[in-house]
Amino acid sequence: MNKSAKKTIKVLGFTVFGMFFFSFALVPLYDVFCEVTGLNGKVALESTNIEEVDTGREIKLQFISHNNEEMPWIFKPSEEVLDVKTGKYYTTTFYVKNVTNKEMTAQAIPSVAPSNAASHLSKLECFCFNQQTLKPGEEALLPVKFLVDTDLPNNIKSVAMSYTIFDITDYDKQELAMQMNHDSMHSEESH
Repeated sequence: MNKSAKKTIKVLGFTVFGMFFFSFALVPLYDVFCEVTGLNGKVALESTNIEEVDTGREIKLQFISHNNEEMPWIFKPSEEVLDVKTGKYYTTTFYVKNVTNKEMTAQAIPSVAPSNAASHLSKLECFCFNQQTLKPGEEALLPVKFLVDTDLPNNIKSVAMSYTIFDITDYDKQELAMQMNHDSMHSEESH
């Protein structure tokens, strides 16, 4: 064999050897390319089983309403208990009616029991986020849109969402003083 034939065989041998190792380097290079460009043409070869999809679990959600002692409104949940699945959004309402002869403003303060469930409860919409003003005799349905996380500890089978409504009307100081004076006069007359 002459010198040029040996050189050609060596070059072809190194080329085959280089192509063999380059083919193994393509997989990580392709992964880097996909990550950098955001393209992903790879097909997932993992098997999926529909039974393994987490659809949440059922729990009972109880709704409780309280009126602060100074709050004369009617305030109650539209539904006292709901069966819900964790991981899904639900909407419920609370009924409220101003039974007084004056316009009033209220604010609801929420609480959750058990307390370790509170961090697993997300409210997308809640009447407790805003003050509620109702005219005399006016009534309304106040919405709560919520989700209970699928991470809720398994030992929690029911959750109570409680709301206490407070009168936060900005009364005219003179009107309030007259009302307090009127109330004290009536209490003295009854003695």
